[in-house]
Amino acid sequence: MIKKVLLGMMFCILFIVGCGKKEKVENINITYVKAPLNIPSILEKNMNMFDKEFEKDNIKVNFYELTTGPEQTNALAAGELDFLHALGGTSAIIAVSNGVDLKITNVYSRSPKGFMLLTKNSDINSAADLVGKKVAGPKGTILHQVLVGYLTKNGYKENDVEFINMKLPDAMTALETGNVDAALLAGPVALKAMKNGANVITDGEGLTQGLIVTAVSGKFLKENPDLVKRFVSTNEKAVNFIGTNFDETIDIVAKDVGLTKDQVMELYPLYDFNTKITPEDIKDLEDTQEFLIQNGMQKNKVNIQELIVK
Repeated sequence: MIKKVLLGMMFCILFIVGCGKKEKVENINITYVKAPLNIPSILEKNMNMFDKEFEKDNIKVNFYELTTGPEQTNALAAGELDFLHALGGTSAIIAVSNGVDLKITNVYSRSPKGFMLLTKNSDINSAADLVGKKVAGPKGTILHQVLVGYLTKNGYKENDVEFINMKLPDAMTALETGNVDAALLAGPVALKAMKNGANVITDGEGLTQGLIVTAVSGKFLKENPDLVKRFVSTNEKAVNFIGTNFDETIDIVAKDVGLTKDQVMELYPLYDFNTKITPEDIKDLEDTQEFLIQNGMQKNKVNIQELIVK
């Protein structure tokens, strides 16, 4: 009888230990978004920074070029991605309000002046001139927020223009061919459009911080907090590399994105890659949420503070 009891206790202990054993991580799946000018990501991939960090644990790092917010957050929700490394603050908030389990680990970048509304029509110089015109750009993004914010600030609404949902390269092509009157562009495509004669109607200054964040799956964070800390630390090393190896950084970025060094230098001052989340960043996310709700792009309000990894 005693033997049976002891065997039963051993079985229970083994069962509990087995159930509580954490599954080994073999892959970390990350988005690779280099546009508009995501210098940390370009460095991290070209210099194998994440690979070197996690190879000591025999963890393979996989990069996926999903560039739009909905693509990224849908893949995260499906368990296909662990980190969204360069996700618009707008997309993060909308995703969480729709039930996606994600947390913000750090700021990726801020770039109010880097998000622009451009036109090649010399008769369009103000919000009033946009009424009834075709405007192309990616829906539910910071660029979209710039458009709606600009219109609202000047007494108009989004439905006063004909907004057409397009990815950045398609929007630039539509602007170049005259199929749209204005386009929401950023980074190299915005620079190219300006070199081809496009003029800036407005940028995001005074409308948004242009906040881009890094987000992680809530499940991955809960199960692997140390790996998340190491991911964030590696990102910080990439940002520090910019300051200590500036010329090398510009050379790597120019080759990767197909621009000259001078062109990269034109764009670089538009971006702040400091990873620390400041009170101003949190306020910007809160203001963004109010903007999304007021403009019918978000229904369920979320607690912004609870989104931040402490």
